[in-house]
Amino acid sequence: MTAYLDPRTRQTWPLEAPRWRGDDGQPLLLTDLPGIAWEGIDQAAPGLWRYAAALPFRPREPIAMGEGRTPLLSRALDGFPALLKCEWLMPTGSFKDRGASVMLSLLREQGIAAVLEDSSGNGGAAIATYAAAGGMRARILVPDSTSPAKTVQSRAAGAEIQLTPGSRQDCAEEALRQGNDPSSGFFYASHNWHPFFLQGTKTLAYELWEDLGFVAPDAVVIPCGAGSNVLGCDIGFGELLRAGAISRLPRLYAAQPANCGPIARAALGLPPEPPRPTIAEGTAIAQPIRPAEVLGALRRSGGGGVLLEEEEIAAASLGLARSGIYVEPTCAQAVAALGKLAADGRVRPGERVVVVLTGTGLKATPRYAELLGLGPV
Repeated sequence: MTAYLDPRTRQTWPLEAPRWRGDDGQPLLLTDLPGIAWEGIDQAAPGLWRYAAALPFRPREPIAMGEGRTPLLSRALDGFPALLKCEWLMPTGSFKDRGASVMLSLLREQGIAAVLEDSSGNGGAAIATYAAAGGMRARILVPDSTSPAKTVQSRAAGAEIQLTPGSRQDCAEEALRQGNDPSSGFFYASHNWHPFFLQGTKTLAYELWEDLGFVAPDAVVIPCGAGSNVLGCDIGFGELLRAGAISRLPRLYAAQPANCGPIARAALGLPPEPPRPTIAEGTAIAQPIRPAEVLGALRRSGGGGVLLEEEEIAAASLGLARSGIYVEPTCAQAVAALGKLAADGRVRPGERVVVVLTGTGLKATPRYAELLGLGPV
């Protein structure tokens, strides 16, 4: 039986009772699922829901808006052939739609009707949008210094926006307080905390496997903040391996800004450094809640971390835009990471290397205006 799992102590809790953390406040995963082979794909289902048989349980009415089945483009990046997974082509413009669709579908099936999230970026937009589509209430906590432009998408979806005094960390702590308070009326459906969100991001692995003719890529380069795509790929490819659908795991590489890259620094054996501002703001997570699990996924796959300087991220962003691919600098850093991996021989010509591009550049217009010297927008 599938259960919630504390991966450090191996304690489990029944899946039937919704929870987002362990009894001592620790983040949870799920116990291993068996995975599916190609026969388990529901060919008639839309988007990522074709892999519903790989989920811990199947909701009767998924909250689906066409997420998944994103294009895989073949491009030569500085002469190195790669496959670009276009995750920004989702209903809300980012990969977080995978996690939001699955997490909220499963929680709604369990009777949850009102959800809480803390994010002024892609996570908040995805939770607000999928809650609206599923007839659920959503409250999004953001720091009171947040630009109003960053909450427009969530407000338009009907979410309640709660401005929280202080820093981003203060906002996260207020979300934890409300999430631990049953009288708030909201369930803490955090894209960082809830293991059901990772059940959505794992469908990226299944999709890449199907994209490539039911074989695994050799390597996947992933923009990494809290690590939900790294963990999703680790879970998904691990299930495919257990199901006998692939013969080996692909190497996973986490791309992070040098200004704020705790996971990549640890993977490279470097000491911690205080965080500094970065153009790759979507991955600027100074204290990810599952660092040991993300590092374990990288090492288990034979991959590792890559640190990118601000100039490298900026150059990759504009280089992609001038080739017709307009994505956030946050995910363009994965293209810069590919160049470094190729230069030091960690990826080699002839390998099938996937670069995951996670968010649309339309959400980073002020950043691009700065890069182009246009001033404030």
